[in-house]
Formats: sequence, C-alpha cells, structure tokens
Amino acid sequence: MGSVIPLKKEIDNSYLELKNLVGNRLNNVSEQIKYKLASEIDLIHKMTSYHLKSGGKRIRPLLTLGSAKLCGYKDGSRDINLAACVELIHNATLLHDDVIDNSDLRRGIKTSNAIWGNQSSILVGDYLFSRCFEIMVEDGSQEILKLLSSTSSKIAQGEVLQLEHKGEIDILEETYFDIINSKTAALFAAATRVGACITNKNKKEKDALESYGRNLGLAFQIADDALDYFSTKKIFGKEIGKDFFEGKITLPIIFLYQKAYEDEKIFLKKIFKKKNRSKLEFNETQNLIKKYNSIDSCFKRAEHFVNISYNALNIFSTSKEKSILQNLTSFSLERSF
Repeated sequence: MGSVIPLKKEIDNSYLELKNLVGNRLNNVSEQIKYKLASEIDLIHKMTSYHLKSGGKRIRPLLTLGSAKLCGYKDGSRDINLAACVELIHNATLLHDDVIDNSDLRRGIKTSNAIWGNQSSILVGDYLFSRCFEIMVEDGSQEILKLLSSTSSKIAQGEVLQLEHKGEIDILEETYFDIINSKTAALFAAATRVGACITNKNKKEKDALESYGRNLGLAFQIADDALDYFSTKKIFGKEIGKDFFEGKITLPIIFLYQKAYEDEKIFLKKIFKKKNRSKLEFNETQNLIKKYNSIDSCFKRAEHFVNISYNALNIFSTSKEKSILQNLTSFSLERSF
C-alpha cells in the first residue's frame, strides 16, 4: 500500500532542499533565459527584464532539473536549456493570462499589461513562445519537441475552456479538473517527463515522472485556488479574491454550491452572473465558504493528488533526489505563497 502524506502546519524545507540539490544549475537557467530573450528592441528588453525580475518560485524548471538529476543526468546542458524552455512557456502564459484577466498585480507588483498595455503584453508573450520553440529545435529531440509543443497547445485549450465556463456557478467538478489539468498540471507533467527523456529512460519511468508532475500540479493549483479565499496579499503576492472578482468558478465555490441551501445558491448564481462583484459580496461568499468548510474539502481533495504524486516515484531506487522530490509534494499543500 502506498505511503500517505499527512498535512502539516508548517512548510517543510523540501523546496529549499530541491534548490540546493540542483545547485548553480538554476542560476544557469536564469542566465540562459536572459541570453535567449536578448533583443535590440528596447520595449522587449524592458518588458522581459521587468517580468522576469518579478520573481516566482521557479518550481517548473526546478522540477526539470531535479527529475533529470534523479534519472542520472550529469554531463551537458540539455537539462538547463529545457528547464529554461519550460519556464519561458510558463511566463508566456502569465503575460497572456494577465491580459485576459485584466490583472493589475502579480507576485505583489504591477503586471506588465498594467504598465505597458495589453497589446505589448500579448506580443511579448508571443515573443517568449517563439524563443521556446527555438530551444526545442536546438535540442534536437523529436520526442521533446512533440511533448512541449503539445503541452503549449493544451495550456491554450485550458484557457479557452475556462473562459467558456466563466461565471457558470453549477460547473461540474469534472470540467474544473479538465481546466486545471490543461492550464497547470500539463506543464508540471511535461517538466518532469523531460528529465526522463534526456536520459533515455524506459517508458515506465517516463510515465512515472509524468504522473508525479501532473498530480503535483493538480494539488498545487487546488491549493492556489483555496489560498485565494483565505490567504493575505502580503503572503500570497496577489490580490486576494482575484478569482472571485474575475468571475472564475474554482473548487472552493464548486464545493460551496454543492452544499449550500437554495437561497444561498440563488445568491451565488446571481452574483456570478454579474459583470462586477463587490467587496461586500466577496465577504459574504467567504463567510459561506467558512460555514460549509469548503477550504478543508479542497485540501482533502488536493491531498489525494499529493499521495498519487508521492507514490508515482516508488519505482525509482532510493536516493537523495527521490526523497527530496517526494517530500516536495507536501509543499504544494503547506505553502502560503
């Protein structure tokens, strides 16, 4: 029987352990990104520099580097180049997301579109995607090119699916998971599978790392959606209630709607049909979420994916790399940022 990871009250040091495990290679990823994004066009230089300086956990490139290390990759720079590619895909989608969502803040600072406008953000996001494909082609692996290009397609489809169901209060759980599987988990899965691809591991090991990444990504996104209703901007790095004010139906709202009384359902349906929602309506929704313990339900569901992710690596031999990657699964639940 697989191991079960209990929820803890404090964030463990698994994230820092993974950063230490890959050492300077994460810095090398950052340098490769800067090199790839170099442009003589001043606006591109300003926007990419600003966007990349905004920080972030760099969890996706870390997963590529860590997975490659788990699979025994030592010589060469393919892991660095492809980790940079994964991070560029992620950042391209962030630039586009902020335009779609009309966001003013990301990671606690103004978004690129809030400073330079939507048109520039879309075009620079496209520029990042074009650089990604250059890296894929330079790597020379048809397998990886197919993997990362299809992942980019899945992310775009997830965005469209979410837009299609915006404000749909009675959205099915299945549809919600289709959205986050495409928008978030697909890139986590690709990031970890790449580590097995560059070391020519067998299909079982590639599939195991893909499962590890996908389920980690699902848990990560559920926690992100839950944090949006009970964290603070100082800790979380973005406006709290962002999903609510944008009319996005995420798992806390899905669970709430399933349990709510009829008059409460009418209230929720009414406010999510509106073009704009007020701070007072957000506070009332938060109170309902607390009343029905929707956040606890979210973390229980996320814990299910954490356990699948953890156990996916059981086929690998015992090692420091395996232990750190397995411990990282609980970070997705324990984090407050």
